[in-house]
Amino acid sequence: MQPINVLVSGGAGYIGSHTSHQLVEAGHRVTVVDNLYSGYSWAVPESADFHQIDIGNIDAICDLLKHNNIAAVLHFSGYIVVPESVANPIKYYDNNVVASCRLIEACHKHGIASFIFSSSAAVYGNTTTSPVPEIQTPNPITPYGRTKLAIEWMLRDLSDSVTHNPPMRHVSLRYFNVAGARMSGGLGQATPNATHLIKVACEAACGSRDGVSIFGTDYDTQDGTCVRDYIHVDDLAAAHLDALNYLSGGGASCTLNCGYGHGFSVREVVNMMHRVSGNLFPVTETSRRAGDPAQLVADNTRIREVLGWQPQCNDLELICRTALDWERSYSRT
Repeated sequence: MQPINVLVSGGAGYIGSHTSHQLVEAGHRVTVVDNLYSGYSWAVPESADFHQIDIGNIDAICDLLKHNNIAAVLHFSGYIVVPESVANPIKYYDNNVVASCRLIEACHKHGIASFIFSSSAAVYGNTTTSPVPEIQTPNPITPYGRTKLAIEWMLRDLSDSVTHNPPMRHVSLRYFNVAGARMSGGLGQATPNATHLIKVACEAACGSRDGVSIFGTDYDTQDGTCVRDYIHVDDLAAAHLDALNYLSGGGASCTLNCGYGHGFSVREVVNMMHRVSGNLFPVTETSRRAGDPAQLVADNTRIREVLGWQPQCNDLELICRTALDWERSYSRT
């Protein structure tokens, strides 16, 4: 596709920054908006136009959309810690729903034709279907999952609205468990107080945590621990570029899973990190954590068919090694 002007909300964060770098490398002109709540300015591509503002600031967003002649928006900004959403749901609804609504309103006012939304497999909740397809009725069991589903509904309603001409078409990408670091180096997950397993295990392997906790060993899975579909961040970023190409080519609004179609248990991931790091860091088994379904694996048939997405990093050892290499370099800075 021809290069266009894109706005990336949350482009200083983990997934947003990886995607921003790939957008720049593809020739697009990138504007990044991030309030640096959990992102870092050093993660933003040097050539990007960076603005430290909140996505809920509708006047500032409108100015950027107008003056930078934005044609498409990729929306990553959002709080993502599931247990925190259970403990403090208002915080999550305020940022993930209310602020996102302001961003979408600004896009609506300025006739943005293409919108890509960072959704989550958390919208599915506890499902007995594995792998889970997009036609599965959403049933989120946490405030975090419900905030993501609310924005999916908002985008769907706006796409169907006869008052928006032309309609704002969207792709909602339901992420499964994102991990790893940029294959070319120099960029990875720096989120403070991270709760995602592979990041936590990397920190334990590098000595910045005392160890890893396994939350629940009595699930109905092969070894009693939760099973998740882990996707490398570079493959996920590439899915966003594929979605942008799809919408720019006139593709219809859709919702797509982002995962590899197979899962690994918590214990398998911990064992892999023990092996690749050479450090048998301590592991503590404890009670279940609120909001954790037993198993969550993507049916990725549709994203392959609709976007032509072809993942390149579908390997747990590769995911763990890139994450660990990044953690070792980042912990020394």
